Amino acid sequence: MTVKFIGYIGFNDTSEIHNAARSRALDRAYVDAAAIAQEQGGFDRVLIPFGSASPESQIVAAHAAAITSRLGFLVAHRPGFTQPTLAARQLATLDQLSGGRVAVHIITGGADEEMARDGDVNTLKAERYLRSDEYIQVLRREWSEAQPFDHAGRFYEARGAFSAIKPDNLPVFFGGSSPEAIEVAGRHADVYALWGETLDQVGEAVRTVRHAAAQHGRSPGFSLSLRPVIADTEEAAWKKADAIVEQVRANREAAGLPITDHRPPNAGSLRLLETAQSQRRDTRLWTGVAQLTGAAGNSTGLVGTPEQVADALLEYYDIGIDHFLIRGFEPLADSIDYGRELIPLVREKVARREEQKIALAS
Repeated sequence: MTVKFIGYIGFNDTSEIHNAARSRALDRAYVDAAAIAQEQGGFDRVLIPFGSASPESQIVAAHAAAITSRLGFLVAHRPGFTQPTLAARQLATLDQLSGGRVAVHIITGGADEEMARDGDVNTLKAERYLRSDEYIQVLRREWSEAQPFDHAGRFYEARGAFSAIKPDNLPVFFGGSSPEAIEVAGRHADVYALWGETLDQVGEAVRTVRHAAAQHGRSPGFSLSLRPVIADTEEAAWKKADAIVEQVRANREAAGLPITDHRPPNAGSLRLLETAQSQRRDTRLWTGVAQLTGAAGNSTGLVGTPEQVADALLEYYDIGIDHFLIRGFEPLADSIDYGRELIPLVREKVARREEQKIALAS
């Protein structure tokens, strides 16, 4: 099993330590620098996020693809706002123009008020997962059917649908912790995406999704999202993590945002928030920011020296994680540090692991 690293281009060089509320302003100079730095740093892909007030993820990916040659792109995409037939052609076109460097991360939903900004009102979570299920079915037919086809479903109808452009290889990433999400992931996910939780929790999720996928004759990969905090010594790394927590706390208090009593709307955040009741888990897992922000998105990390964090990543690798989505609190500077100090170390350790497995099997 190989290991892949996914970085992040969040439109500008800020994070929770700079602004209490997420900034989605587009800084072209940052996008350029982040794409080039993460390609040079050995990242396999970068995630381009999606939001109802954000720059458009596919257009940002197209721009970044034009100034790089090897870096792949994980384009976050939300069903419900674009017809799946059109989305299939858009993504396939981006894949072809980039030389086969595109994957799509299907984001089923968010908070009701966030969804409503784009006109998705009065839909229930279970309905959204049913919609995602049907949406991906149509995407895949557009990408594979050699002849026009008809589709008549609960959410979409098309007559004579056909795409003249097909992707070279366009993996589908999918996440979600609810039973509805697991069922859709089992049918469709090429890679199932998890947030950073304890080894026991991640191992349980891997087994659950593998079982769901096996019912459909499928065997997906697994991606884990983390915010590594690294320094030359373990003491310095934990001091850095503590400083991040205090800055996030100060920013949220100054903006009048809550730091306790959070009630996140999705099952994954609820579970992660329970994990965050203790700021340190499994020696390296750090949940200080998750605790303050209500486990909003990718908010847990691993803390230590590059060697210590690499070893912690390998523990997840050993239970089935083959993709690591890593991003920092100083987005550009941290991505450069990861490319220089962390990614090569993990790849080296994984290569030794695989060599040992081959030696034992021979």
